[in-house]
Amino acid sequence: MNAASNPAMRSLLFVPGDRADMIAKVPRWKPDAVVVDLEDAVAGADKDSARSVAVAAIARVSHPLVFLRVNAAGTPWHLADLAAAARAGVAGIALPKVERPEDLDAAQRSGLSIIGGLETARGVANARAMCEQPNVVAVYFGAEDFIADMGGRRTRGGLEVVFARSEVCLAARLAGVPAIDQAVVSVHDEAAFTADAEQGRALGYQGKITLHPVQVTLAHRVFTPSEQEVTHARAVLAQKTGVGVVDGQMVDDVHRKMAGQTLARWQQGDQR
Repeated sequence: MNAASNPAMRSLLFVPGDRADMIAKVPRWKPDAVVVDLEDAVAGADKDSARSVAVAAIARVSHPLVFLRVNAAGTPWHLADLAAAARAGVAGIALPKVERPEDLDAAQRSGLSIIGGLETARGVANARAMCEQPNVVAVYFGAEDFIADMGGRRTRGGLEVVFARSEVCLAARLAGVPAIDQAVVSVHDEAAFTADAEQGRALGYQGKITLHPVQVTLAHRVFTPSEQEVTHARAVLAQKTGVGVVDGQMVDDVHRKMAGQTLARWQQGDQR
């Protein structure tokens, strides 16, 4: 697997690694990609048993993009998690709290594709270097862990993470890998999720972490261009050169570039 050969992940659904019942239900929810989580979702005392549960459950799931979220480099479970991921035949791993190139050493030796988690102050500060590491096929921004590391607090407006959120997206763009936006932990607040996803898309994120099946549906709605957007993009591209006016708006080469991106994103979503 590599970044160029896979479509953007509009939804990255996290499910607990010790919940075989939830892992089994993943195909019915139709996320673009799945992360079976052995890190935050599993207590320390249950890590070893959860690893066995996850590997067995993954083997029974029919989905093209299943990733195993391993415990971070330097933890007692990291190497065993990597070995389990290799046995499970997953598309790759999600590696949390990456901060330095050496945090990826063992994962890179395994040959597994990596979704890197940029969710600490140091990780965000080193985002460009992390995105450029071998085998990194996508990154995600983890706002909750980032603010905990900063000693700040989360607010509904999210102003406290605007810089970090933008920095991760910029670093991913420069490295040519997809950037997956932060989670919305109010899993039943559809309006909050939609508004946050719209902000992420406006920044340039290609998809979003989802924690609930409803959020999967909402993420696909936000990150797939609407019929109106597609119609407008086609009209813009019909203006071949120079400056023109479409739907009352001036368009030139930069708008034609954005229109092409809109159609490419729509085609990726339409194929799912």
